[in-house]
This record gives sequence, structure tokens and C-alpha cells, in this order.
Amino acid sequence: MKNVDDLIESAADLADRGLSGGEIADELNVSRETASWLVERGGAAVEPDRPDRPDGAQDIHVDWSAIGRDSKRLAAVASAMADLLSREGEDVDLTVGIEKAGAPIASLIARELETDLATYTPAKHRWEAESDIEELGGTFSRNFATIRGRTCYVVDDTITSGTTMRETIEAIRAEGGEPAACVVLADKQGVDELAGVPVYSLLQVISVRKGR
Repeated sequence: MKNVDDLIESAADLADRGLSGGEIADELNVSRETASWLVERGGAAVEPDRPDRPDGAQDIHVDWSAIGRDSKRLAAVASAMADLLSREGEDVDLTVGIEKAGAPIASLIARELETDLATYTPAKHRWEAESDIEELGGTFSRNFATIRGRTCYVVDDTITSGTTMRETIEAIRAEGGEPAACVVLADKQGVDELAGVPVYSLLQVISVRKGR
């Protein structure tokens, strides 16, 4: 995708296919507010799960599809992310990938670091028009490793606002696990830690606005 018009077209197509606002945000690597704004501009019918993007708000679209569509490239990037995590010591025995995009990266990192694998689906993927996100919460897949009593890494593709990563950290702790560190491809917030957990990123994407 080369410009905003491409994003608007993609958002409308995803909405027409039945994806929620949270899922559209994940697919386009933008905030939920921006996803709702893009869908509205595209004229698609979707229930916004956040207020409309306010005038003047800034967001950055990160397109890493050149990495994601090639298994060798993805494995190389995952190896670099694993190297960032390796400084945390040898007590970690679990890697948790945040669905959707964080899961395939986490599986490669888990192989590199020789840990078990778990996946977490955040609450935003379950939102419905009249549902309360705090009541729904996210879920850990039962097809992968359990969390209780484990020290783990948390993996996602991007940090936009930090809400999803913070939710995952809290969910891991609620399940009896302990996050040792988080890692992402790109961090739009430039954070060093979230909820007391260190955050590593291959790229920090910083918006520079003139006149402020």
C-alpha cells in the first residue's frame, strides 16, 4: 500500500468481509481509531469499536508484508528479535505470540530460543456492537502451552498505543505466569517498558510534527 487511498480501500474491503474494527486495525497495522476513520471514509458498514479518529490525530502505517510473505525473511527477522530477548537470561521457558500477526513470529522465536509456545487472542478481536471489552477479555489458545507457573516472552508485530501489549501482560499475570520481556518489529510509541516489563523493538517509528 502506497498511500492513504489504498488504506481506505483496504479497510472498506476488510469491513465488507466481516472483520471487526480491532481486526482491521491489526491487518493494517494502525490504531483502532484510525481503522474506524478509514472504514468510515471508505463508506463500508461496520460498527466502530472506538470513537472516530479526531481531526488532526496522527498515526503511522507500517507495511511489513515484504517480510511476512517470505518465510526466509521472516525467520531472519525473528532471529534478530530473539537476539534482542536473549539478554534476559536463561530462565524463560515460554514464548507467547499475540494473534494474529504476532503468532507466526513467536513460533519462530520460540524455535530459536528453544522455548514452548503459547498464543493469546486479545479482546479487540471479540468485540461486538453492544459488548463490553472489559467483560469479554482475551483468551489463550488451548492448542498450545499453558501459562501458569511459566516465565515468558511476549511477541507482537507492532505497538501502536500499547493497549494490546499491556492487556496481554495483565492476562499472563492473571493466569499465573510472569512476563520477562516483550519484543515487536516496530514500536510507534517509543516505549522502554509497559506495566513494568521491558520492551524491545527492531524499529522505533517516531512521528515528527512541525510547528509544535
